[in-house]
Amino acid sequence: MIDTTLLWTAVYIAMLAAFTGYVVISRVPVILHTPLMSGSNFIHGIVLVGALVALGLATTPLEQAIGFIAVVLGAANVTGGYVVTERILQMFNRSGKNQKEGGLK
Repeated sequence: MIDTTLLWTAVYIAMLAAFTGYVVISRVPVILHTPLMSGSNFIHGIVLVGALVALGLATTPLEQAIGFIAVVLGAANVTGGYVVTERILQMFNRSGKNQKEGGLK
């Protein structure tokens, strides 16, 4: 059985992490969003590897279910981060023929 003190400590830490993340991200200037997004994609990739390791070491069905959910959510987070970063970078590209032809006129 899980100790209630340990459970409440974990919940408290998760709430503090969520609040801190929200405050930090809400104060980031727009110009820094793309570089930070690329850096966070790297970190999410590490989280995905950790989730895969945890799933590989899981022994009980509950651990396996939690590990599977962690892998699915981690993969979705990494994929979504790269999609958003790509869309942001496309906003800075020039549109029109010049880019397709590879030359500047």
